[in-house]
Amino acid sequence: MASLQLQPSFGYQSASCRHLPISTFSYPSIRCANDRQLLFNRIAPVYDNLNDLLSLGQHRIWKRMAVSWTGAKSGDCVLDLCCGSGDLAFLLSEKVGSNGKVSGLDFSEVQLLMASSRQHLLSKACYKNIEWIEGDATDLPFPDCYFDAITMGYGLRNVVDKRKAVQEMFRVLKPGSKASVLDFNKSTQPFVASFQEWMIDNVVVPVATAYGLAKEYEYLKGSIREYLTGNELEELALEAGFSTAKHYEISGGLMGNLVATR
Repeated sequence: MASLQLQPSFGYQSASCRHLPISTFSYPSIRCANDRQLLFNRIAPVYDNLNDLLSLGQHRIWKRMAVSWTGAKSGDCVLDLCCGSGDLAFLLSEKVGSNGKVSGLDFSEVQLLMASSRQHLLSKACYKNIEWIEGDATDLPFPDCYFDAITMGYGLRNVVDKRKAVQEMFRVLKPGSKASVLDFNKSTQPFVASFQEWMIDNVVVPVATAYGLAKEYEYLKGSIREYLTGNELEELALEAGFSTAKHYEISGGLMGNLVATR
């Protein structure tokens, strides 16, 4: 039976990060895990609607691609890391079937509650195999070599210690298994990078403003600038121990997907 485990968060407190009132956050450059956690709690109620609007529904195609790249199959035990409201976890559930198991982990309790609510509203029997867990991507509460596949959608960019998160993915994956990491692409092509920033300023933020979330979405541009390029992501995965790593640019280079094999 599906369950929601709202466990204590792992490793969120930082001596260098003060817990500030929401009104004083500097969203364009969010460096503390506590800040990011609160941000995603705030946007959770409209997160799915905004994703549909801002991507014209294309995010559903990208997510199916990310799941397909994992090679997940019937009966597998899989993890959706930084699962948010559960899109990738539901797709994984369809792949592994009722004989498989899906763990959806996120640091946002509100996002997990949204995912659990969606799970109960959906009728597919296989969705009962999903367990929701509150936890930290850099300190996963799972044993070594536990999962047959891992997805991570729009999460790595928001993790403070990206190296540790990739090392943890490597640790909990079985040998020969794959991790698929979908996110905005930090393009090395000036035109693509400029167009991406224009879209954020002229489409994303104005749409988010209509939902009263302009400040929350202004952080996107800064987070992409501070993210890693495709080559850097491949290098990071190989340094963590993965045997192969390939970053694919999709949607004209606006999005990217890292596929790494343990």
